[in-house]
Amino acid sequence: MRITGYRTLTTVQEWGRPVGDANGVFADGVVPVSIVVVDTDEGISGVGLGPHVEIERVFAAIEGEDPRAVTTLYDRMLRHTFKAGHAGPVFGTIGALDTALWDIKAQAAGEPLWRLLGGRDRRVPAYASGLDIGLTDDELVSEYEVYASHGLRAAKLKGGLDIERDRHRLCLVRDVLTEAGHGRRPGLMLDVNEAWTRKQAVRHVCELERSLDLIWIEEPVRRWDAEGNAAVSRGVRASVATGENLTGLEQYRPLIAAGAVDVVQMAAVWGVTHFLRASALAHAHDLPVSPIGNSPIGLLHAATSVPNHLTSELQDLHRPVGVSIDLHVEDGAFVLGDSPGLGVRVDEELIRAANRRPQPQTADSPNVRPERAGRRLLAGVDGIVPGRQVPVVSLNSHNDVAPTARH
Repeated sequence: MRITGYRTLTTVQEWGRPVGDANGVFADGVVPVSIVVVDTDEGISGVGLGPHVEIERVFAAIEGEDPRAVTTLYDRMLRHTFKAGHAGPVFGTIGALDTALWDIKAQAAGEPLWRLLGGRDRRVPAYASGLDIGLTDDELVSEYEVYASHGLRAAKLKGGLDIERDRHRLCLVRDVLTEAGHGRRPGLMLDVNEAWTRKQAVRHVCELERSLDLIWIEEPVRRWDAEGNAAVSRGVRASVATGENLTGLEQYRPLIAAGAVDVVQMAAVWGVTHFLRASALAHAHDLPVSPIGNSPIGLLHAATSVPNHLTSELQDLHRPVGVSIDLHVEDGAFVLGDSPGLGVRVDEELIRAANRRPQPQTADSPNVRPERAGRRLLAGVDGIVPGRQVPVVSLNSHNDVAPTARH
């Protein structure tokens, strides 16, 4: 079997509501989803959900090769990009191709990937993650009632711009999950997407912990700040979770060595081989791992085979336009199917016919770091919820600045 070519597609995830984080919001809820399809001379094609930046340069490393040699082909792709570097979206391209190759390998073996990788249980524990900073209280409650109806009893909220607002929203979701769980204490996490300095992080989380029990605080400071993340971990009760934006084991090593990460995360777009290697590194330090991303299908299959998987992120319960996946959610877990490979099918004609494209990225996008991130004396969040009033209050717990309203 030989790799003969590839195709790239772009579809969208339609949330039907604003989605975003402390950095910004997609007001229309339409988020781009990039897809790579790898073809072989035996008619088996593999699918990878991830970017295709500089794909011609990366694909040259695997063209004509046997796709079943996945891990050595992964290293070939890294070697082909080492001069300019493989970080960022280039690492995502490598990850998308890597995931597609694992899909091909499992299809050729006639097995779902989770079984090929040595998984015993097709169930992968999940937590709810609504990318919900742009929601009103009523919308927030409604969304997490849907998650709760699928048995999820842990939730991660987006926040980091206002202590009292974060406390209020966490309490709302706590009450929803507590009621659904018949009084059982739910799990709560807060993700601030690198919005703070280390002092802001400790002050903010310690204030929340006066009345709430947080499992983890996610990306409290910049992703590469080993000393800062370690200081936060020492200063709060909650675990520090980070890693979704780290690309390569060399970026994890200094954080793990500094005691700067308590829950090791990997993004779905970085690929299966990266997840397996980072999981082994984390396991050597007795650290749990947790995949990040919308429908992180490749990492869900891989998670069944590692001993230190903790829980996986469940974002939207719907699939991207034109994409079907052989899995469902019940009793708080992803349940993987028996389709050979990843169980992902792409309807290319539907994607083209839908012609659904996200709006051009603006400064209000979650993918653009705000100019004053980490340097806010007051919690000014202009434009974070388009068309709605957002309170501006002090970052101090006693609200020593009177609230105003901004549009």
